[in-house]
Amino acid sequence: MMRTTIHLPDDLLARLKRRAADTNRTLTAVIEDALRRALTPSRRGGKALPARLTTFGTGGLQPGVDLDDSAALLDVLEAPGAVDGR
Repeated sequence: MMRTTIHLPDDLLARLKRRAADTNRTLTAVIEDALRRALTPSRRGGKALPARLTTFGTGGLQPGVDLDDSAALLDVLEAPGAVDGR
């Protein structure tokens, strides 16, 4: 383990100390976790982590539904008799 000095704004340090107290962890552990999350490769470049969608029922998508085409999906949802029963 290596020791180092960092300079943090007072408000950020106060928030970190509150988080440490609220979670019964040391300030070092809270900062270490935050740095590890910030340096996780899947978050570099602002890319979002893949979402997991929960599905119900069987049969898959309705005909004409393409989840990669938001305009077509909107057309299907706004069609008479769509999901909300219009």
